Amino acid sequence: MDFEITPDLQQLIDSVATVLAQECPTALVRDVVENGGAPEQPWKSARELGWTAIDLPEALGGLGLGFTALGFVVEEHGRRIAPGPFLATLTQFLPLVCEAGAPEQLERFAAPAGAGALRGALAVDHGRAAEHAPGDRLRARRDGPDWVLEGERTYVLDGDVADEIALAARVDEGDGVGLFVVPQGAAAARRVVALDASRPLAHLRFDGVRVKPDRVLGTPGRSARALGRALERATVAAALECVGACQTLLELAIEHAKSRRQFDQPIGAFQAIQHKCADMYVQLEKARATAYFAMMTLAEDDSRRTLAASMAKAAASDCQRLICKDGIQIHGGMGYTWESDVHLFVKRAKTLEALFGTGVAHRQRVAELLEV
Repeated sequence: MDFEITPDLQQLIDSVATVLAQECPTALVRDVVENGGAPEQPWKSARELGWTAIDLPEALGGLGLGFTALGFVVEEHGRRIAPGPFLATLTQFLPLVCEAGAPEQLERFAAPAGAGALRGALAVDHGRAAEHAPGDRLRARRDGPDWVLEGERTYVLDGDVADEIALAARVDEGDGVGLFVVPQGAAAARRVVALDASRPLAHLRFDGVRVKPDRVLGTPGRSARALGRALERATVAAALECVGACQTLLELAIEHAKSRRQFDQPIGAFQAIQHKCADMYVQLEKARATAYFAMMTLAEDDSRRTLAASMAKAAASDCQRLICKDGIQIHGGMGYTWESDVHLFVKRAKTLEALFGTGVAHRQRVAELLEV
């Protein structure tokens, strides 16, 4: 498997970086955290510039550039810790619909999402995501031609603001997996007070929510493979965004080490600080390389995609743990203040580490897949 950033791909990356630097400064993120609200930017730009359609098949009106191109855009969003529905809609909701949806459902849900006209969310059991299982906290049962949902889903990104919510539930037949799409308002949504206040997380309660046949994705009891493939995309995207956030954290730490002076010299001149920066850089590049490999396996539908996705999430988790800790320490007391931008990136990275399985869960998954 060869990896090369082509001139066209580099042009896309540079364009995304330039637009996000202009339209998503840290001040915008801070305003969302402090005052709430949902800024139209950068989602509006993503829609107008075609970023939302990057991984959507051309038959559905997309660009068909594949997951590699989308992955680089996600990483740039992580570098700016951009608020908005980009991650939830395009790397969580859309993959599940595309993996399991019938042609008419693709036209109904996937095409509008790829055009930026529909905002989606994905409700799964994060504690079981590493093993591609729906968990037992949300169950679906047949009732004539319909299905009825009972239970809950926690920590759903954009769960109380998305137009449509794709979800996985336990069913008592076949492989035990049922996939459904419900509209906003079908479940009782409660906003969660989350560590990262720049993006909404919600708890969803399903009390007898009835799902019509046209909102059932695939065949309940024969949907485990579709769920697993969609979760792999969501997991790798979370790892890529985490890498992007860690990149900026490292840059902030290095810049502070250059400008902060003690004993008549920059603190970056001290070997202890240099060692920390070097260790952070090595960990970041390990996580980036692992995430890029996983991104490529998904783009090429390589047989190693399941293993690579868990490796990427575990590596990103290790990366954020070290860079968040040492990045704050290099800043000293300033790193703990609200006025510093450091905490905004730390909170985004920590939240991403928890979504779709922790590093510990994915490391265990890697061990199981390698039979060690």
